[in-house]
Amino acid sequence: MTIREHPYPTREALAEALATGVAAVLCGGIATRGEAVLAVSGGSTPRLFFRTLSGADIDWARVTVCLVDERWVPETSERSNTRLVRENLLVGRAAAARLEPLFEAGPTAHEAEGEVSRRLSALPRPFDAVILGMGNDGHTASFFPGGDRLAEAIDPDAGHRVLAIEAPGAGEPRITLALPFLLEARFLALHIEGQDKRDTLTKALEDGPTEAMPVRSVLRGRREEPLQVFWAP
Repeated sequence: MTIREHPYPTREALAEALATGVAAVLCGGIATRGEAVLAVSGGSTPRLFFRTLSGADIDWARVTVCLVDERWVPETSERSNTRLVRENLLVGRAAAARLEPLFEAGPTAHEAEGEVSRRLSALPRPFDAVILGMGNDGHTASFFPGGDRLAEAIDPDAGHRVLAIEAPGAGEPRITLALPFLLEARFLALHIEGQDKRDTLTKALEDGPTEAMPVRSVLRGRREEPLQVFWAP
C-alpha cells in the first residue's frame, strides 16, 4: 500500500487539515449517493479533530457516524467511545448526524456480534471515511497483540464485518470492525500525535510479524488508494 504522510507543526493545524479533508469526502459521498458514512476511533487523540469537524458546513442529516471499535461498556462509562463521540463530535452542526453505536445493552460482546453485524450491514459500503488511531503497542482498532481472535480480525479474506475480541492490553472485552471494512474505505487515515507515536509508526514500517504490531495489517493491506498518515508533535 502507498502511504502518504502529512506532518503538521501543531495539533490544531492537524485537526483543521484532517477535518477539512474528511468534510470534503463526506460531501462527495452525499453528492454521489445521497448519504455518507464516517467511522471514527476513540481515545484522547481525536477530541480536537472531533470538535473541529463538528463545525463543518455539510448536510449532517445525511451522515451516519459509527465507531471503528468499542470497549464493551455502557455509554454511561467514561471509557465509552460512544460517549466520547456524542460529547465531542455530535454537537453543533454535527448533532444532526445519525450515530450507529457498536455496543448492545444486555448481551456480551460475543453474543452481540451477530446483531451488530446485521445493523452495520444496512450501511452503504464502502464507508466514505475511516479514521484510525494507534497505540504505542502497535495496535489499531481493537487489533491488539495477543488478541484471542486477532488472526480473524486482520484476515483480509475472512468475510467478517465485526468481531468480539479480548486481549491482555485491551482492558475490557471489545468489539471491532474487521480489516476488510477498514481497507475498502474511500478515505483511510491514521491519526497520530506525539513523538512516541511517530517512533511506533517507524518501527511498524520495518520488517517484522504483523501479529507483533497489528497496525501492520493496515500498513501492508491490499488497497488502491493511499493510506493518509496525519501526524503532529
